[in-house]
Amino acid sequence: MDMRLQPTDDCEPRGVGEPRNALGHAGRRSLSHLLSLGGVLLTIALTAFLVLPLVALVMRAPLRMLKTAECCSIVREAMTLSMTTSLLTTLLAFVIGTPVAYIIATRKFLGRRWLELLIELPLTLPPVVAGVALILAFGRRGLVGQYLSVLGIELSFTQVAVVMAQFMVASPHYIKTAIAAFQSVPQELVQASRTLGAGPTRTLFKVTLPLCRNALLAGLALTWARAIGEFGATIMFAGNFPGRTQTMPLAVMSTMQQNLHAGIVLAVIMLVVCLTSLAVIRRLLARHLPSPSL
Repeated sequence: MDMRLQPTDDCEPRGVGEPRNALGHAGRRSLSHLLSLGGVLLTIALTAFLVLPLVALVMRAPLRMLKTAECCSIVREAMTLSMTTSLLTTLLAFVIGTPVAYIIATRKFLGRRWLELLIELPLTLPPVVAGVALILAFGRRGLVGQYLSVLGIELSFTQVAVVMAQFMVASPHYIKTAIAAFQSVPQELVQASRTLGAGPTRTLFKVTLPLCRNALLAGLALTWARAIGEFGATIMFAGNFPGRTQTMPLAVMSTMQQNLHAGIVLAVIMLVVCLTSLAVIRRLLARHLPSPSL
């Protein structure tokens, strides 16, 4: 009989593995503390990077210039045009984008993925390029614009062009949000509604839309914020004519070239508008979804 001792865990001297495990735990704790410290420092650095320019903008803004006649005139004209066109763009995004988003979210058809890709393209396309594309399509000598000119219809360098530029750049934000909202509706509720005798239209208005209401409102707020801040496509397709096509972002650029302090004041006004819209979006997203009623 082989009486040689075989190495087993029981033969390991007691207490040898414990310091090693203790060292391992200590090392992991130290690494965790280092990562946490690094995360805190990076958070502070990022916050400072984002906040300092805004603080500098507000501190350097001579708000007393708002009382001057010239500044008041620029703000009134540019803000009126920006609010009017951006609200009209948001309305068009809702009227046109809601049915499109519903079809994409609930139907399977040939070319659906390509349509989604086409809708998403303006989100990554530089706004200046979008403006060039618009003027080549709807300008006086564009693919469609040349035929419209024969009928006496001019789109480029008009307020209609402002809305078209804003719509091309901003509407995808609402459509993508609406698609995701419609896709998130539980199909069990839709089927239950149909089982209880509700038709497709009643189900849409009594079940689907109430469930998606807050998401759709948030998408509309995001679309409005993007539209009111649009610059590149607008200046290319609509131009920068005070009182006619000059929106607030264009007014900021033009004013800073002539009067730096007045331009800073306009920039602060735009900052307040953007912060307000962001607060509205976050509030809409934070609210609880309502219960559907048949």
